[in-house]
Amino acid sequence: MKKNWKKQNPTTMRRTLCALLALTALSACTPKPDLAGIASERQRSVQRYDISQSIASNGKVVVVGTQGGAVLVSNDQGKSWERHALEHASLVDMIVCGDMGFLAIDHYHKIWSADFEGKNWHSAPLEMPRTPLAVTCDRQGGWWVAGVNAVISGSADGGKTWKTTELGADAQITTIQFVDEKNAIALGEFGLLVTTEDGGATWQKGPKIPGDFYPYAALFASRNEGWVSGLAGQMLHTTDGGKTWRKQNNAAQATLYRLFMHDGVPFGVGAGGVIARLDGDSWRAVPYTDAVPVFLGGGASLPGQSAIVIGGPGGLLRTISTLAKQ
Repeated sequence: MKKNWKKQNPTTMRRTLCALLALTALSACTPKPDLAGIASERQRSVQRYDISQSIASNGKVVVVGTQGGAVLVSNDQGKSWERHALEHASLVDMIVCGDMGFLAIDHYHKIWSADFEGKNWHSAPLEMPRTPLAVTCDRQGGWWVAGVNAVISGSADGGKTWKTTELGADAQITTIQFVDEKNAIALGEFGLLVTTEDGGATWQKGPKIPGDFYPYAALFASRNEGWVSGLAGQMLHTTDGGKTWRKQNNAAQATLYRLFMHDGVPFGVGAGGVIARLDGDSWRAVPYTDAVPVFLGGGASLPGQSAIVIGGPGGLLRTISTLAKQ
């Protein structure tokens, strides 16, 4: 039914007109959105939406891989950063390949390589594993990638061709490391342990880590000695190449997502913004100022600097001194 405005109460009509006029005035006075802040943020090297997932250092430069596909490079121990955008990428792991440069794996089925300066990034397709989780390189410069369905792939020609080993297990391989020219160790879901003694020509399953152990990160100082971090802050140590494992005390009380060597001592970074280092037979927190209680997705040593670089969500990227007392 149509409204008959002639029969409306004059007071009601005046109120309606006043409200319409007020809305019109407000609309006319509303300022245009200020986009200067957005433009300024885009010009920053490290942006607030960056999530650091992997960090590697060769002693000269530090390189950070982010979830959004950007690579951040510093040649002054983390004081300043240079940003390089990679097309449609999310870098989940990164390694230094000696003087040959950097190597990183991409969630989107690619492997990326860069020179010693952390520049000139190039990608190669990666068919297997379908979801890559860990990357390493051997002493001859060969590339190795491990991931879902217990798959390990190796390339001796810079990603042009690949040899794939399927270990017949429904498990994720989450860590892989060459400890010398011939020997490498990979660890995975449900305590899976895989080794090679012939430079990756063949891979064999070894004795499982007890308790269906899920490894977040591993660090081997030699063929025999290594450490692995797991769920709920579990830390294990082996001195016989993974045949047996012994629990270590985690006084830091945090799960460690990355393990690395710093000045000859095993370090780790993980949940709650925790940095930990091995002290005797215990992992103890490294105190530092303005700690942020978020997960740390990466960490790397700055040799000779008594410092490490850590990274996480929200553009968190910091250089931390390791000289503080326990």
